[in-house]
Amino acid sequence: MHKFGVWAPRAQKMSLKLVDRIATMKGPNKRGWWTLEVDDAGCGDRYAFLIDDDPTAYPDPRSMNQPDGVHAMSRLYDHSLFEWKDQLWRGSPKTGAVLYEVHIGTFSKEGTFDGAIPHLDYLADLGITHIELMPVNEFAGRRGWGYDGVALFAAHEPYGGPDGLKRFVDACHAKGLSVILDVVFNHFGPVGNYTNKFGPYLTEKHKTPWGDAVNLDEGGSDEVRRFFVDCALMWLRDYHCDGLRFDAVHEFIDRSAVHFMEQLSEEVERLSATLGREFYLIAESDLNDPRVVRPREAQGYGMDSQWSDDFHHSLFTILYTKEPGRGYYDDFGSMDDLHKSLKHAYVYDGKYSIYRKRRHGRPVEALSAHHFIHFDQNHDQVGNRAMGERLEHLCGIDKAKVAIGVVLMAPYVPMLFMGEEWATSSPFLYFADHEDEEMRVLVAEGRKRDFAQFFGDEVPNPEDMETFNKSKLNWDEIGEGKHAEMLAWTTALIKLRRCTVALNDGSMHHLMVSTDTLRKTLIMQREEARILVNFGEQPYSFDLLAGEKLCLVSRDEVTVKDNAIALPAMTLAVLMSTTEEMEDRLVH
Repeated sequence: MHKFGVWAPRAQKMSLKLVDRIATMKGPNKRGWWTLEVDDAGCGDRYAFLIDDDPTAYPDPRSMNQPDGVHAMSRLYDHSLFEWKDQLWRGSPKTGAVLYEVHIGTFSKEGTFDGAIPHLDYLADLGITHIELMPVNEFAGRRGWGYDGVALFAAHEPYGGPDGLKRFVDACHAKGLSVILDVVFNHFGPVGNYTNKFGPYLTEKHKTPWGDAVNLDEGGSDEVRRFFVDCALMWLRDYHCDGLRFDAVHEFIDRSAVHFMEQLSEEVERLSATLGREFYLIAESDLNDPRVVRPREAQGYGMDSQWSDDFHHSLFTILYTKEPGRGYYDDFGSMDDLHKSLKHAYVYDGKYSIYRKRRHGRPVEALSAHHFIHFDQNHDQVGNRAMGERLEHLCGIDKAKVAIGVVLMAPYVPMLFMGEEWATSSPFLYFADHEDEEMRVLVAEGRKRDFAQFFGDEVPNPEDMETFNKSKLNWDEIGEGKHAEMLAWTTALIKLRRCTVALNDGSMHHLMVSTDTLRKTLIMQREEARILVNFGEQPYSFDLLAGEKLCLVSRDEVTVKDNAIALPAMTLAVLMSTTEEMEDRLVH
């Protein structure tokens, strides 16, 4: 027996279409739910719902499997049938995390969950602790970034569907790798979203860049919130994911006494206690509001960490100053900005923003650096460029090595974007696969229009298969030339971070930062580790401290003489103190 249920307060009558028969559902109850028990329904059966007199059969908003795409009937799926092998897995510690962002479709030649599994040994050997998957919920078409999902409970069938994702997670855990899943709860995609036919999932009272906002505080919002919370809990409980990354939480428009993020974090904490597993909740937020990551006990929302855009923008604008149509980069570009992003997390903590034309943010106080995730590249900052250029494509290998060095040596949680550790030659372009010809044209023309001023007709068409294929990683180049050089550098940095206590200290009080605007130099002191960076165009000599020895350096043309170390232009060096006092303190 299977009990079907659907929240459809807008319907006057509801029917269930099961395989090739139709049955009337009971309801609605006082909250708008319709139900029906069917004796002979089982795993694998196709089903859909008929609303009032509309002859179209719509997929279940909570469908766990859409094998034929977002417009077709749903398929019953039983989570209990999968045989897990990770019973002893409890998750990697959050405070020592080294994150690695992955797009399943372009990570391997196959573009599937199973195709990614052979590369897990490589990631484990590299020193990665957490793989952060870009969204894998069901979206229209076979290929895309995943941020236009519409069947939020279903794993994307072209990637391998529900069982494929479970095999991937199980394999990650066998290699000691945690899995964080990127979920999009701030909007639905433009194609295949039928939720509003059932009930008020969206509200016209609030607007977002994608149209009407998700209904978090109007009539019916209790059930809408339940929908998204249940989705989050499912990925953690039934797919054994170790955490979630919530896309653009600044578009959660919620005036409730208990904010949606607070509800999410509380219910995830209860699940964590029940299962005895550690979960990692990450927010993408441009609010510069520490409440997002402050514990609930301190009147925060309880997210564990948030992406730190201020740091990225500060670092990028020092490395690459030729950006056409700078947009939000107009707010950045000085060594003072980089200094502040390293010492205080936010650059805009209440000061005036030229880009926003208003004051923005508030100061971070008494929070660990582990609440903030640093990166020099991610899917947005690469893929939202017209040509999908990565940092090394724009700046060259020396600047790319310095950038990843600053990310990995700072006290914040570091995140790499797939392939950057070997300076991959592959771009990461924006790509999509819409079946509707009108939508294909709109997407292609919109992309071309966005960049026409600078690139004319050269902007790759997101709908072309070639745009997708160009974005696939080229694993064959990993041992060649500059790619091998970059990989060796990244591996050494991660190894040093993972085995050095001071480099895992999240206290901002233990971090000393000094910058020289004129000479474009940076020094970070982290107890026995001192990181020196010459961002300038000329060599620069730094004084050596007593007992210091050179540990890692990004370029070979370094000289140590007369208690000074001379770094060529665009070079990063890591020095370790070996004084007796320091050694004695480390031993004890």
